[in-house]
Amino acid sequence: MRTALVRRTVLTASAVSLALLATACGSDKADTKADAKPSAPASSSAPAAPAAKAKTNAELAGVIVVQADLPDHVVKEATAAEAAAAAGAKSDKQQCQPLVSSQSMNPVGTAAGTARTKAVAKGKEPAANASPEEKAKAAMGALGATATSVTLASYEGKGAEEAFAAVKTAGTACAGGYTGGQGGDSLKITKVAPGAAVTAGDEAVAYTVTGDADGDVMTMELVVVRKGNTLATFSALSLAGTAEQPKAVVDAQIKKLG
Repeated sequence: MRTALVRRTVLTASAVSLALLATACGSDKADTKADAKPSAPASSSAPAAPAAKAKTNAELAGVIVVQADLPDHVVKEATAAEAAAAAGAKSDKQQCQPLVSSQSMNPVGTAAGTARTKAVAKGKEPAANASPEEKAKAAMGALGATATSVTLASYEGKGAEEAFAAVKTAGTACAGGYTGGQGGDSLKITKVAPGAAVTAGDEAVAYTVTGDADGDVMTMELVVVRKGNTLATFSALSLAGTAEQPKAVVDAQIKKLG
């Protein structure tokens, strides 16, 4: 079982870069223009806000969620090494690249500014007098917690609208799957389906992404929200195999964007 878990972790990291996040936080003890046609019920939209000047890296760093915003999570800023590793994530199908980018802490298209962080839902702490078996069970539960990468990307002009439209188009075009990979490893995605509807920002879309990690089925959640000229992407997975949509993380982040 342990070997399968490690193998799944490595393969997932190569495609979506989130197992890197899960293991990093676990060590701290939790720690292309495209058509924007309306699509699945998982999407909500509102009239676009007037174009504004794109935010810089520093400005986005000031509005991305931090620990104080998510007391029930362990929040840790993404490192430069994680961002660099994520930059190599590619899809075997060009039309699916917006999904791979969104899952990998990368901006879709060309952004003027970016910021990244990671949030892992806290597991239930064992009692001070817990038995070794109870502590072991709590530790296994922590491994199964949903880990979410949060990426903010700000664009000039209509760049955010175009990036959001590219994600929606990819969600439809790539419903039957694709393969994402980096560093010589890969993860086969077998299905992209509408996720639970999200109402946030100026427009939002959610997908449930199913992957085959060396024979083990993994279900990941992807949420993309546009607020003005900033795109917020949330990619969640769990080493237990099935992630929950990170509603608390989405709500906290969109609130900070104003």
